[in-house]
Amino acid sequence: MAAPVVSAREVFAEAVKAVLETWPVLQIAVDNGFGGVYSQQKAEWMVDAVQQYFHQNANLEQYEVEDFLADLMNNEFDTVVDDGSLSQVALQVCQLFNQCQQGKLSEVKGQISQLSLKKVSGRAKATQMQTPADQEDEDESEEEEDAVEAMECEGTTERKPSSMPPKEQDATPLPSGDMDEDGWTVVRRKK
Repeated sequence: MAAPVVSAREVFAEAVKAVLETWPVLQIAVDNGFGGVYSQQKAEWMVDAVQQYFHQNANLEQYEVEDFLADLMNNEFDTVVDDGSLSQVALQVCQLFNQCQQGKLSEVKGQISQLSLKKVSGRAKATQMQTPADQEDEDESEEEEDAVEAMECEGTTERKPSSMPPKEQDATPLPSGDMDEDGWTVVRRKK
């Protein structure tokens, strides 16, 4: 039995899928639901959209593909990609398309298998970075906790006035007619 003949179009579709599935920005957008409940379906649709874009437009330049991918990510996942990966992904897809057009399908299949290995090795994950301001807040809260512990050791559980929230009875709203220019009721402490 003869092996089925695979067209350049089918190989290119597999290549686009492999590239997009290993793109960390898209992985994070899908995993975190940036595209809503249908994020996974949008990512799958994106493969078809990119493939169709190449077949409907002749002589695409890398910057055009980059712009197309940026628009897709922005419109479908509310994500602005500014990590430099757009140009890399666009270049890789353009190169794979050109190789498919030149009939170098075995080379493209080799690159697809390399990308599949990369995909199996792990997905990108979003982690929250701690900014210097976060570190300062954390340090301040630790200092406050230490001060409260010291006060408790002395037999009192009273907090410092600066960290103590105002009591509800200390705050009184102005009469209902007194609102600021935005329509908010102004609340002030009793004197």
